[in-house]
Amino acid sequence: MGIVPLAKALELAQEYDLDLVEVAANARPPVCKLMDYGKFKYESAMKAREARKNQAHTVIKEMKLRPKIDPHDYDTKKGHVVRFLKQGDKVKITIMFRGREQSRPELGYRLLQRLAEDVQDLGFVESNPKQDGRNMIMVLGPHKKKTEAMAEARQAQEARKAEAKANPGKSQNAAETESAVETEAPAEASAEA
Repeated sequence: MGIVPLAKALELAQEYDLDLVEVAANARPPVCKLMDYGKFKYESAMKAREARKNQAHTVIKEMKLRPKIDPHDYDTKKGHVVRFLKQGDKVKITIMFRGREQSRPELGYRLLQRLAEDVQDLGFVESNPKQDGRNMIMVLGPHKKKTEAMAEARQAQEARKAEAKANPGKSQNAAETESAVETEAPAEASAEA
């Protein structure tokens, strides 16, 4: 509308049943808009909520090991590290030494190197192993960002929901079992012929 005196702008706002909102106070002359201020506040709050929903906080997860870890326990701990890296989180691996184990830090170093090699397709060594008193610490970082991991998880969840809608009343395990039975049945029929 161009430059308008304040009294005329207030009259226009009352005429259209809107609010006169100052948008740029530092401009000369100040810039104002005629709008429904309550609706504007609501929409800006919704945009901020949506932005926070898509925002990802990088979390450092911690996994503690001992130098003389059993192979099965190592596999379990490695599985947790893999899950954390797939979720886009950093992982701090701590090897705790007790008693005479402190005189053999190379055992912990080799264990950390082995773990880093086992998960190198999902993450990289962000902080090399270093001795810190009775502990040896290494930090692994994920290759993909947290937002990418969240997007992939969301897509997988939507695919599962679509599958559930396509096959109502069946669990995923039942559907997999049924498809396996269907593939075995023609093989048996051809063997009988």
